[in-house]
Amino acid sequence: MIPNRVIFFLFDGVHLMDLAGAVTVFYEAACGGKSYELRYVSPYPDARSSAGLMFAALEPLSAVTVTDRDIVIVAGMELSGWNRADDILWMPWIRQAYAAGATICSVCTAAFALAAAGVLDGHSCTTHWAKIASLRAEYPRLEVLENRLFVKSDRVYTSAGIATGIDMALYLLEEHHGPEFAFRVAQGMVVYIRRDGNDSQHSIYLQNRQHINFQVHRVQDYIAQHLDHKLTIEELAAVAYISPRNLTRLFKTATGTTIGQYIQKLRQEKAVVLLKAQHKVAWVARECGFRSPHQLRQLVKKVSV
Repeated sequence: MIPNRVIFFLFDGVHLMDLAGAVTVFYEAACGGKSYELRYVSPYPDARSSAGLMFAALEPLSAVTVTDRDIVIVAGMELSGWNRADDILWMPWIRQAYAAGATICSVCTAAFALAAAGVLDGHSCTTHWAKIASLRAEYPRLEVLENRLFVKSDRVYTSAGIATGIDMALYLLEEHHGPEFAFRVAQGMVVYIRRDGNDSQHSIYLQNRQHINFQVHRVQDYIAQHLDHKLTIEELAAVAYISPRNLTRLFKTATGTTIGQYIQKLRQEKAVVLLKAQHKVAWVARECGFRSPHQLRQLVKKVSV
């Protein structure tokens, strides 16, 4: 049974990216022809984001009765301002949503709310890497998995936060509508690839972009968009409007890896994702810029050993 309603739960102090990433996935899915209705609920009529942005026209919890055809996504919030004195306002609703059979999801620190409500009892889960120890300490009976983008345990999904909420939402789309549709939504969002829940929170694609050099960022974007081409240092240098020698130096300084190593790792990541989606090896090899299907098979075999 495919859900047709996604209910986003907002705490006061909600993190904008934790909310917006998953919202955009299901909004794009609706634009792509799937009949998703998006609802926004909160126990607070004047909820404010952690960045200070106010939300208007949020529905009260009493206005939305959750069924087993719903997906409920609780967006992460600023824990330092999380008012546990208000548990009576929201905890019964979360519990009732779970009891009704809905799919329950958390993004980032919202795992603490699911844990407090008892939804995570008996389930494995995760949260942002910086909050893993706190979640384990506060709820020692939980099986908290580290270095995971998201964790699926029956119909409870927990994600590590920020961009991983996008990965989790795309995974839900893939479960309900197949890998081809999820891949199209990811492409429309200009998301590089849909990462699997077992992937590290420190993806090579994200890890090597944590710098402020705009020229290197421009080259990284170009590489990601042209993996099916044979890329030369001269071509990449032209994108950044600098010499090949200067680009080589800047890239290694900014990312900690060489251009060749970066291209190879991106091709590996993309190939693994496409192969998991059961695309034909020959097509994956062309799409990822490998010389032949044999080269792809050898490379993936080497990585999996």
